[in-house]
Amino acid sequence: MRQIGVNTWVWTSPLTDAGVADLLRQIAGMGFDAVELPLENAGDLSVPVVSHVLAETGLTPCVVGAMAPGRDLVDASCVADTQDYLRACIDFAAGIGAQSVCGPFYASTGRVWRMDADQRQTAYDDLRTHLAPLVDHAVAQGVRLGIEPLNRYETSLVNTVDQALTALEPLLGEGLGLALDSYHLNIEERSSADAVRAAGQHLAHVQVCGSDRGAPGGDQTDWKALVSALDEVGYDGPLVIESFTADNASIATAASIWRPLAPTQDELARDGLSFLRSLA
Repeated sequence: MRQIGVNTWVWTSPLTDAGVADLLRQIAGMGFDAVELPLENAGDLSVPVVSHVLAETGLTPCVVGAMAPGRDLVDASCVADTQDYLRACIDFAAGIGAQSVCGPFYASTGRVWRMDADQRQTAYDDLRTHLAPLVDHAVAQGVRLGIEPLNRYETSLVNTVDQALTALEPLLGEGLGLALDSYHLNIEERSSADAVRAAGQHLAHVQVCGSDRGAPGGDQTDWKALVSALDEVGYDGPLVIESFTADNASIATAASIWRPLAPTQDELARDGLSFLRSLA
């Protein structure tokens, strides 16, 4: 049975050592198998504290990064600091036993700009150049980076699986794959299932939510087709619910959460878990 996980962004942001134990105990108590831990800033979470609570709860960890303003691998003024941040994410993941570090690791989320074909190729060239040492670091640490395409309103650089494969192809392998989110697939792909098939062996991680960013299930997504495609490509990693709380001003603005997506965040998580279990 495939593991089901949830991102702590459902409840809080940023997650820090001070609150991680109680939240992970709650998540394990709900019946989740895995937890997605956002390291929004280096030092927010420490390996000893997180490792202890992971051992206590038995949750399988995944790590995600946040490409806040000023983090960018195609803007020369931001590259060095962004690389330092992503190395910290990789080191944290390795320290807690997470197999992947995922996110839109190419440009600041929300930064959009027009490009002609030559400009896009230059941006992809720059991305590969600046990502390559991080891929090497990930391999050395036994971690795989997963690059996440985002919808057109959050980036203009990598929106689809085909674009991700084009941008990253020379680097894809042991240290680099794709992280797919059903929300973005629903907006940008003609078929979410076909996008999964196109990612194939390069699929490193999968996030899921309803087409409205709420709990998966009862929405417009063709879940049976999506899960069938995951089985076809041999993806055996967790399905992780990624949604967000509207109670945190910064994260609600970043994710455009302008209304509650469930009566409570606990209900969102429980309903999503119940539905995803039914797909197994």
